[in-house]
Amino acid sequence: MINRPSLDGEGLENLLKPNTELESFLLKLTDFRYGMLWGEPRFGHPEGKVAYHVREVLDNVERLDLHAHQKEKLRLIAIVHDTFKYEEARTIAQGNRVHHGVIAKNFFSEYTADNELLTIIELHDEAYYCWRMIHLNNDYENGMKRLELLLEKIESCLQLYYYFFKCDTRTGDKIQVPLKWFEKNIKGIEIVDW
Repeated sequence: MINRPSLDGEGLENLLKPNTELESFLLKLTDFRYGMLWGEPRFGHPEGKVAYHVREVLDNVERLDLHAHQKEKLRLIAIVHDTFKYEEARTIAQGNRVHHGVIAKNFFSEYTADNELLTIIELHDEAYYCWRMIHLNNDYENGMKRLELLLEKIESCLQLYYYFFKCDTRTGDKIQVPLKWFEKNIKGIEIVDW
């Protein structure tokens, strides 16, 4: 088990090491901090708290050989993407599930007009859901329709979406098959490795 630093006081900032004023600002917001500190160890996320997962994603972003501007975008996506899982859990308890990516996108739209960032934040789990529908649920037709819709929505940011999907999937104990499937089947992406 990895030794995790305490997240009391300045611990969240020390763990995530914000690079920009916007990153620092987000980490000071009460609801945002709450979301970062939410979570228990579970399959796919043995690290438990969202902040520890985000740290792993940020480490993966640093492994990519990209321009600083692309890394800055990926860092923002990483910091925001799962922070509202606690709100999704609340919506499920109320009998009306709203995916945490949608909640995160709506939240972050107050701080950016960058449609690529907002789209990737909203749809960050969608490639996995497409794979799952096709390969686990054996619903090829609907899974392919779902994939086509995803590809339409991310057409302008396909490569950035792929970078994030890889950085997010290469964490915890997540299965790697959906990522391999995406790399094998999606045309127009430049595959990276580390």
